[in-house]
Amino acid sequence: MATSPAGPGTLYLVPAPLDFGCDSQIPVEDCLPGATLRAAAGLTHWVCENAKSARALLKRIDAVVPLAAPIQQMAIQELPREVHKKGDHGGGFDARGLLADLVAGHDVGLLSEAGMPAVADPGSSVVRAAHDLGAAVVPLVGPVSLLLALAASGLGGQEFAFSGYLPQDAEARRQRIRDLEALALKRGQTQIVIETPYRNDALLQALVQTLQPNTRLAVAAGLSLPQARIQSRNVKAWRALPAGELGKLPAVFAFGR
Repeated sequence: MATSPAGPGTLYLVPAPLDFGCDSQIPVEDCLPGATLRAAAGLTHWVCENAKSARALLKRIDAVVPLAAPIQQMAIQELPREVHKKGDHGGGFDARGLLADLVAGHDVGLLSEAGMPAVADPGSSVVRAAHDLGAAVVPLVGPVSLLLALAASGLGGQEFAFSGYLPQDAEARRQRIRDLEALALKRGQTQIVIETPYRNDALLQALVQTLQPNTRLAVAAGLSLPQARIQSRNVKAWRALPAGELGKLPAVFAFGR
């Protein structure tokens, strides 16, 4: 990407395939459009969730569209760990320090480990800082697991809310599920939550045991992968099924009326 000495560069939000942490990977060109691959390949300055996974994705892109520079010569900065733990805004993190290259006129890519950065992932503080610095922000087209799951759920898509991770404590988790379900049933607002893959089965069991029988529950696991599984039925029907296992596939859970 070109640099602009007259002002800041552009911040590109670069989506990543949804196969991070999975046993197998899909061809990157199967989930990222050509325009996204070309834009990403032209960037040499990055802010990312994890430098190692960022370099791995850049290698996958390079196999399809040659990169503008060797990966070893790229400027790659990581978001600090505090942002991962406390969130972009809750801890008062100021991301402007990561955007000196943007201020200098370089185009910068923002990258998370899977899906769209700043959506169910760190990065919103970087986007906010870019706006405050007067830079253009351009989201590139690619997979967003929350919207893919919602579209495939059969639940209402006119009003929905993403509540992230539920509490790990069993009683606190049950109460949170009840609170979200009450909101869903009262307002018709579909509720979307996620979990670390190795806790998927525990969350599914908690949802099936806690939600009311007529509440609809949808589970979308391994989205965009060959082994993707998307199931949507009321809780009464879920309870009649043998206890299944989602394994360690990334999953999105949605419930409502």
